[in-house]
Amino acid sequence: MKKILLFLFSLLIGVVLFIWIGKTVGWQEIKNAFLAFTGWQGIVIFLTTLLVMSFSNWKWLEILRGEGVEISFKGLFRSYLAGFSVMFLAPILFWGGEIFRGYVLKNKNFIPWTKSMSSIIIDRIIEWTANLVVILLGVLIFFFMIGLPPAKLAVIFGSIFLLFAIGISYFYLKVFRRESMVELVLKMLGIKKLGGDSAVIKTENEIFHFFKYKKKFLWRAFAFSFLRTGAAYLRAWLLILFLGKEISFLPALSILGFTFLAMMIPIPAALGSHEAIQIFAFSALGLEASMATAFTMLIRGAELILALAGIIIFFRLGISIFKNTLFKKDSLTNN
Repeated sequence: MKKILLFLFSLLIGVVLFIWIGKTVGWQEIKNAFLAFTGWQGIVIFLTTLLVMSFSNWKWLEILRGEGVEISFKGLFRSYLAGFSVMFLAPILFWGGEIFRGYVLKNKNFIPWTKSMSSIIIDRIIEWTANLVVILLGVLIFFFMIGLPPAKLAVIFGSIFLLFAIGISYFYLKVFRRESMVELVLKMLGIKKLGGDSAVIKTENEIFHFFKYKKKFLWRAFAFSFLRTGAAYLRAWLLILFLGKEISFLPALSILGFTFLAMMIPIPAALGSHEAIQIFAFSALGLEASMATAFTMLIRGAELILALAGIIIFFRLGISIFKNTLFKKDSLTNN
């Protein structure tokens, strides 16, 4: 019964997401996004976006291998795209995409919940780490080139960055000291200590076990994470070139940093926030503000196509899990 309710809930989320996409983004905008990728330049941007996603999936694959789990790239990519669609279109559903990825691994690929969720938490931490490195370098280069920003803008950018930087730093400090963060949170909430058999404690132990500085899978995961940022950089540089402007390495890195910064703001598809940030960045770097809007829309268009594909996979995986649940239930009843 629990699995059936979870399926119906996931189905409801999928339907709401699909309707919400049409109303918020606009059906005409969705149509324009597809039309923008009919020319060879659009296809190149779409393929580089697909490369970004592929490196993200490879990163997750290496993390699972480090936990002793073998799974095909193709099978994992379906779960990744389904989770990405939720993260991209409904970031306000905190960790909704990640939980769905873990649910699919557990029910479709029969991977223990502790290993599936620990792999996803590790995946997000490593990705945020790489993103913060790019944001820091990009923002420092940007301000070195143009000077200090207005006070209000500095407070906004600084607050968002510091929030994530402090969180990541605290995580690494606790992990390398092997100090339980779960027990600390429980103590703050006045909840009694969990036993060693608890799924939460087991998941945390899986994370501790993975983050060993000599562990080859950890460094492979970091390598794929930075390859992902490299592919994202290539996409940004090519897109600006296709829009009619040549740009050197350092300004392009700044623009990528602002793209990653916009992704940290929990707004669906970074609508509005990405435009506002890039208009400021493009104008300060001597590029047209209108180019910034085209830049953000084309990136969003490529990612939207993949997110829509992810929604379809979301439905199919949910239906498949539902059928498997009914089959198991019927088998148990007959026996």
